[in-house]
Amino acid sequence: MQLKIMPKKKHLPAGRAPLILFLCQVISALEVPLDPKLLEDLVQPPTITQQSPKDYIIDPRENIVIQCEAKGKPPPSFSWTQNGTHFDIDKDPLVTMKPDSGTLIINIMSEGKAETYEGVYQCTARNERGAAISNNIVVRPSRSPLWTKEKLEPMTLQNGQPLVLPCRPPVGLPPPIIFWMDNSFQRLPQSERVSQGLNGDLYFSNVLPEDTREDYICYARFNHTQTIQQKQPISVKVISAKSNRERPPTFLTPEGNASNKEELRGNVLSLECIAEGLPTPVVYWIKEDGTLPINRTFYRNFQKTLQIIQVSEADSGNYQCIAKNALGAIHHTISVTVKAAPYWIMAPQNLVLSPGEDGALICRANGNPKPTISWLSNGVPIEIAPDDPSRKIDGDTIIFSNVQERSSAVYQCNASNEYGYLLANAFVNVLAEPPRILTSANTHYQVIANRPAFLDCAFFGSPLPTIEWFKGAKGNALHEDIYVLHENGTLGIPVPQKESTGTYTCVAKNKLGMAKNEVNLEIKDPTRIIKQPEYAVVQRGSTVSFECKVKHDHTLILTVTWLKDDHELPSDGRFTVDKDQLVVADVGDDDGGTYTCVANTTLDTVSASAVLGVVAPTPTPAPIYDVPDPPFDLELTDQLDKSVQLSWTPGDDNNSPITKFIIEYEDAMHEAGLWHYQTEVPGTQTRAQLKLSPYVNYSFRVMAENSLGRSLPSQPSEQYLTKAAEPDKNPMTVEGLGSEPDNLVITWKPLNGFESNGPGLQYKVSWRQKDGDDEWTSVVVANVSKYIVSGTPTFVPYLIKVQALNDVGFAPEPAAVMGHSGEDLPMVAPRNVHVNVLNGTLAEVHWDPVPLKSIRGHLQGYRIYYWKAQSSSKRNRRHMEKKILIFQGSKTHGMLPGLEPFSHYMLNVRVVNGKGEGPASPDKDFNTPEGVPSAPSALKIVNPTLDSLTLEWDPPRHPNGILTEYTLKYQPINSTHELGPLIDLKIPANKTRWTLKNLNFSTRYKFYFYAQTSAGSGSQITEEAVTTVDEAMASRQVDIATQGWFIGLMCAVALLILILLIVCFIRRNKGGKYPVKEKEDAHADPEIQPMKEDDGTFGEYSDAEDHKPLKKGSRTPSDRTVKKEDSDDSLVDYGEGVNGQFNEDGSFIGQYSGKKEKEPAEGNESSEAPSPVNAMNSFV
Repeated sequence: MQLKIMPKKKHLPAGRAPLILFLCQVISALEVPLDPKLLEDLVQPPTITQQSPKDYIIDPRENIVIQCEAKGKPPPSFSWTQNGTHFDIDKDPLVTMKPDSGTLIINIMSEGKAETYEGVYQCTARNERGAAISNNIVVRPSRSPLWTKEKLEPMTLQNGQPLVLPCRPPVGLPPPIIFWMDNSFQRLPQSERVSQGLNGDLYFSNVLPEDTREDYICYARFNHTQTIQQKQPISVKVISAKSNRERPPTFLTPEGNASNKEELRGNVLSLECIAEGLPTPVVYWIKEDGTLPINRTFYRNFQKTLQIIQVSEADSGNYQCIAKNALGAIHHTISVTVKAAPYWIMAPQNLVLSPGEDGALICRANGNPKPTISWLSNGVPIEIAPDDPSRKIDGDTIIFSNVQERSSAVYQCNASNEYGYLLANAFVNVLAEPPRILTSANTHYQVIANRPAFLDCAFFGSPLPTIEWFKGAKGNALHEDIYVLHENGTLGIPVPQKESTGTYTCVAKNKLGMAKNEVNLEIKDPTRIIKQPEYAVVQRGSTVSFECKVKHDHTLILTVTWLKDDHELPSDGRFTVDKDQLVVADVGDDDGGTYTCVANTTLDTVSASAVLGVVAPTPTPAPIYDVPDPPFDLELTDQLDKSVQLSWTPGDDNNSPITKFIIEYEDAMHEAGLWHYQTEVPGTQTRAQLKLSPYVNYSFRVMAENSLGRSLPSQPSEQYLTKAAEPDKNPMTVEGLGSEPDNLVITWKPLNGFESNGPGLQYKVSWRQKDGDDEWTSVVVANVSKYIVSGTPTFVPYLIKVQALNDVGFAPEPAAVMGHSGEDLPMVAPRNVHVNVLNGTLAEVHWDPVPLKSIRGHLQGYRIYYWKAQSSSKRNRRHMEKKILIFQGSKTHGMLPGLEPFSHYMLNVRVVNGKGEGPASPDKDFNTPEGVPSAPSALKIVNPTLDSLTLEWDPPRHPNGILTEYTLKYQPINSTHELGPLIDLKIPANKTRWTLKNLNFSTRYKFYFYAQTSAGSGSQITEEAVTTVDEAMASRQVDIATQGWFIGLMCAVALLILILLIVCFIRRNKGGKYPVKEKEDAHADPEIQPMKEDDGTFGEYSDAEDHKPLKKGSRTPSDRTVKKEDSDDSLVDYGEGVNGQFNEDGSFIGQYSGKKEKEPAEGNESSEAPSPVNAMNSFV
């Protein structure tokens, strides 16, 4: 006998002939099992198994690892794109790919910068069956910038005034965590008066003298890089005032009476209101058009911040914060709009089909706005992918029919809107595989009798095999109601008996072959406790025993464990466990409790418990004070259509007088099991007259209450069914909105069963056009909540009524409400669009409003599409990126910010209603005026010589107009880093290279360079460079010093100096004065000679008439003049005037104080004959 098995399990009928069990599964849901042995030779398209997150923030101090793992047969190969183009990792020595993987490792720790690899990456895994792609992985290095240096002035204010300490942390990636501390790294205390806002600022509703301190410090912690940045300390001084004038609250943040907030579905919605005032205001929150969600609402920061987690579209609406103190209150309304990035309703699933079969891939997502669905095949948009005759695309579904092996591919579904996207890979694998049974052969099952047994037969094949089960070698028949078949091939035996023991054979068949597998089933006797422990009460200090006898299957190992109150027995010698009993000696008060005997085998567990009570002497019982006992003996009398009298007998009040009785009712007809409050009466009253509603099957119960609490409910009274009557109310929340341009959908909130007042609840729905003379059209519908009127004109106002009725009659006549039939797209574009360009980055757009009749819906506003036009002569034309600005309501003008100067723009305007956009107005073009350019892209100094430098630069990256010229300013820098005179030079705009000549050699220059347009000068770029030294001249001077004649001349000079010194010594001994020259030649005293810049030795000078080359490091200019700033310092310059003299010991009388500032001079400064000292200097 053969049975077809549907997805839900079914019982098999009995039969004497061998019974064959078949298993069928839904072909479109077939999955390839992840069995390693099966996958060894089973061809399978690639599947992405692991990838880095879409927004991947990396640590710039560590190597970059971008994950991409995939499985498939044959193993897939991997490739990457970077910013939309192929990423050739072989050309970058820092990039490697892990073996047998697509994961990229970028070694930036040895060299390279993380910023170089910032971009959008996408991985492709490919084999002969198709290609799977990863998400677009945006790689960005984390950033923890330093705080901008600023000088913070101390703050002084009077006691009671408000204060805001700004934090303004540096913009990092990801954003930092802000907190305030003092110099001791202790967090500053916060309260209702002092608190930190969401933006990091520290708010004081009013200041007190104890707020005076000099170390208010804002810290920014960048968790990604584990760094903390510190703001400069802020000093606050609070002056005590004689009288603090109290004042009502005002908001420090947000500003105004209303603001808007937009949040994405699933995120945390954070709303903040911080107020100042004296005394300190208290803040609380309400939702104007609803209630705050109980389990998702949290209050932070002393009620100043409202947070709603897992926010959804239902949380949109107006939220109001109220700040209140003794002098008044103020409120602020925040309009919250919840949008949604795409989220899956049904992601596409892998398909395994056999040749000739049919299937489908379904991709459904939702979001706000509604996401757009697009398909790709093997990573290529399906519109340009190779054609497949077996494939048909129908929106979010791809339908396959009569597939062949070449139909195998990996399909990608992309659901996207302006807030994000979803990407899912799903393959279609066309296989022709004979059946395989994946369950291990000869599996042995042991099951306790009368407990369900499940024999596994996991299988795979394409086409999907059918499953047959046999029992015994000869295929013994299976008895009625014993076997249950499951979708996955498992054979279930709900109540196995001893005779169920035996060998079972599973056979899998399809048109390509057959496979079978045998399993063994053994039925064991259950474990039973045949003698259970019994309840016992013993005296303190006595001995007690509990008996527990167990019977079990002799082939299984038994263990018996005792527990006290579900825990192990105390480790105490008083507890003894024998073969079948537990003995407790010297029983104490703590030994009272529940003792449990637990018997375990490898297949089952049973237990039995008993309670031990310990008796001890007790004093005379004190009065018991407790809640009342429940009332009893409930009785219904005086039964009328709309009232009944209920009476009862009170229970014991347990020594506390009953204060009141509470009466509840149950409607067994409409809400069985739910009890509702009816009324309450004083505790001295034992009867009540109850008002009733029509068509309700009432039961009543009573509870008593005293000072200790409420009693348990009484037993319910007898039931009482009231007579039916017409409804006394109509449905609430009646609305009329169209879902299509030609219909009107009327909805309402139905009455519940209690409100129906009788059987046969229905609704009379009536409608007519508001502005017409038509009669009311009516229809009676069943107990539903919606009715659709078809064939209506587009967006016409209607009057609507919904009236309840039942088998008895109609409810009162309802009031009419107004609705509208369905909207359609607007028909007319805005006219008379004109643009007023205000400056290079801002323009104002005006248009005429669209007539209301042509809008055909509720006016939502206008949208301006604008884009920067590209020249047709450019070779690489980029995609024209259109920007959109939305202006709500009936506005007829708007501002376009963020434009680029000196650019040609196009725009059009469209009207928007609830259905969508209307046609676009004719494209309007306009031009923005010129602006100042950006700085030149680069400035380099090349080819330095003795007296010239060559500058090369790149034009500004953003000229923002037509360049008119470049301006170059430069000035020399001396050895003390003082700047010389500034020289201004104009350079034609078509130049990118310029050579400066007639410069001083071995001199550092600083350059300032910027471009100009007709709008003015742009940002400047600076650079420094040094002219060179003539190496040949320096080397020749060194060579002269080695000549013999030069050595002889030096000896003569030395002898001359010795004679002069003797003469000076004689004159001094005679009391004469030795005058110091007012103007000495360059550096007569070797102690004050300049040091060489390169090696620290003294500079050397030559006589002006010798024309000998100077050594490297000389400060003498090339025109052979000794400048005053280098060599014209006389001793007078360092003294107190011209009267500077030597002391008797030869030291100088004047002190080295008040050194003059020296002006640069041209030519020779002195005509005096050179002194011997100067002569010596010219040769040294």
